[in-house]
Amino acid sequence: MTARADLIHIGADRFRVLPWQGDRGVALVSPIPGDRPPAPDAIRRCIDLLAGRGVREVVTGALASPEMSGFLGAGFEVREQLHLLAHDLRVLPDAPASLRLRRARPADRPAVLAVDAAAFDRFWQLDAAGLADALDATTTSRFRVTSGDPLVGYLITGRAGVRGYLQRLAVAPDRQRRGIGAGLVVDGLRWLRRHRVQQAVVNTQVTNLAALAMYERLGFLRQAEGLSVLTRATGLDG
Repeated sequence: MTARADLIHIGADRFRVLPWQGDRGVALVSPIPGDRPPAPDAIRRCIDLLAGRGVREVVTGALASPEMSGFLGAGFEVREQLHLLAHDLRVLPDAPASLRLRRARPADRPAVLAVDAAAFDRFWQLDAAGLADALDATTTSRFRVTSGDPLVGYLITGRAGVRGYLQRLAVAPDRQRRGIGAGLVVDGLRWLRRHRVQQAVVNTQVTNLAALAMYERLGFLRQAEGLSVLTRATGLDG
């Protein structure tokens, strides 16, 4: 597998594949949206192909219920559950006046990854390839970081048509609960509204109560159905 995202075509189904956290033995697989969710047989064939490349385990991206059915039928199990939240962008709060943000530069990436590693547990941490994939996941993306030294927070915001995505947010643990995360989010939402996006979505772990409270305080509404991350060993019978 390459260090960047690869596309696998199985009939009419397409999958976006990336090494998970730099481990070429674990693949992050996300179905590319189409007319229908991928079928179990196509998923099994994708797994067989990855097994032939030396992959021992597959982890999915965050899947909605319709996308999950084929993966569950192919022998996957739920690894993590996520809340899905949406914002209509009609009313946005003010960002903290003291917060200074700027566009991220290539030289910022090591500091960004250090913040990410400190903010998330091992399963959720990004490596350089995962960060690049988050930037490439939507048609247009915006990568913002806190000004000053050290860098203590960042946000990747994406948009595709009239839909926006908070792709990734992280704040250094010793700087949390100071309005930095909220300020980054508001900055991203304002950018989306300027580009006539009609809805922004974000997901967060069901156990991350602090993040959930922040998003709801900023006007996000929890959706009735959440998302799930699934896993499967390639050696299992589907």
